[in-house]
Formats: sequence, C-alpha cells, structure tokens
Amino acid sequence: MNFEELRPTLLGIAYRLLGSMWDAEDVVQEAWLRWQGVDQEEVREPRAFLTTVVSRLALDQLRSARVKRESYTGSWLPEPVLSGDIGPLDTAELRDTVSFATLHMMERLTPPERAVFVLREAFELPYEQIAEIVETSVANCRQLFRRASVRLAEGSDRFSPSSEEHAKLLEGFLRAASLGDMEALTGFLHDEVVSWSDGGGKVRMALKPIAGREQVIKFITGLLRRYTLESVTPVEANGQPALLVDMGGRMQLMAFDMRDGLIHDIYTIGNPDKLQRVL
Repeated sequence: MNFEELRPTLLGIAYRLLGSMWDAEDVVQEAWLRWQGVDQEEVREPRAFLTTVVSRLALDQLRSARVKRESYTGSWLPEPVLSGDIGPLDTAELRDTVSFATLHMMERLTPPERAVFVLREAFELPYEQIAEIVETSVANCRQLFRRASVRLAEGSDRFSPSSEEHAKLLEGFLRAASLGDMEALTGFLHDEVVSWSDGGGKVRMALKPIAGREQVIKFITGLLRRYTLESVTPVEANGQPALLVDMGGRMQLMAFDMRDGLIHDIYTIGNPDKLQRVL
C-alpha cells in the first residue's frame, strides 16, 4: 500500500485531532517527508507506521495550538470542510467524530484524551497500538477513552436526526428567520440553545456565546434588521447539512447541533481564513 492510498485516512486522523484542515495537511506532508526518509521495504505495516507518525505529529501540534486558541479573539470554532474532503465517512463513528458538534466538544479534552478517543472510536485501533502512539499503558488508554466518552456524551442526544430530518429542520428555521416569523422560529429552538460565533478578529461577530432561546432570538432578529439576507446555499460540511449564508455581502457558514428534535447549538463561522474550503 503506497502513501497516496493512505492519504485520505491520514488526513481524517489529523483533522479530527486538530480541527483544522490547514494544520492537518501540514502534518500529513511532514509524515510524507519522513516516509521518504525511511527504508520502506523494512516497514512491515505501512498503515500502522504512518498512523503512528501522523498521530504523534498532530498531538505535538495540538499541544501548541491549545495555547494559541486560549488567546483567540472570540470563540474558536473548527474549520469547516466539505464532506468529500475529509476521507472516508462510511461508518456512523467516522461521521460522528467529524461532526461540528463533536469537534467543538473535543476542544474540552486533553490532547491524550482526544487522541485516544479519535483513534479508538473513529478508526477502531486496538488499545495496544494506541498505547504505543500515545506512549502510555494500555490500562491508562482505557481510562482516557472512558473519560473522554463520558465528557462527550454529557447532554448529547441518543437519537440523532437523520440527514433528511436535519436538513428539513434547517430549512424550516431559515424560512422562519427570513420571514421574521418569531413564533415559528421559537418552535425550532431548544430552550437551552447556544449560538457560537467565530470571526477570528477578522470580521465583526459576537465575541461570547449567546445562551437561551430568548437571547438567541433577539440576536437573530437584530442581525436581520442590520443586514440583508442575500442568499442561502445548502451544503454538506463535516458530514452533515449546513448553510452557506451571504448576509449583507459577508459570507458565513452555519452548522447546527440537534437535541430532542430541536436546534441546540448554532455554529457560525465568519472568519474568512476558515471559509476558503467551502466557498
């Protein structure tokens, strides 16, 4: 098996660990350079070797990235990526671990927790191999996975909507918002809804999360009074339906997390550096 055959999977690992395709591509390119520098005939399992290299490089980068994200202007959100650009999504675990909501929640994990969770949950690596990658014991890997799973499961919806239901809910939400139908809009939002915005200091956006149905509705109506909704294009980003929105000539991507059949989290990415792959 050559490197190019493995590249989509390696990108998928690095992206899940870093939440940034730019950084993931850098990691995979560094892994390719290292691959060129070894005697490939001596590598018995290229997949295991390259998975280890990419995971360790991504872990090192994640540790330094966390420091930068703490000083980021406003909320740091993952870089959205069109579903066809992030490797295989042919299992529920691969699709779920690349979703916007999961990537956002994984920011709360320590780098080792995140690595163990991704490698075990999404790629089904044996604990023995993960322990070697993370450089810890198998027993500790099991504990890290259990801890990460519990933290990510807090408040999550056991019955996630299908892509069709997800898309239908977004269409209804958008229609109600564009018509200014506040009563209908209220019916689409969970009472604990939170709106997250990422302008990265490049464009003007809310610097703090807006929590609660009433506050989120006020926020949305304020935006619609201030800016014209020029166009909305449905896309599939990170394995789920999303909306590419032109509001007052400014492009944004909106992704959503559902709970109890309602919108529980709204993620709006306006930072132009993070939108280049979806425009």
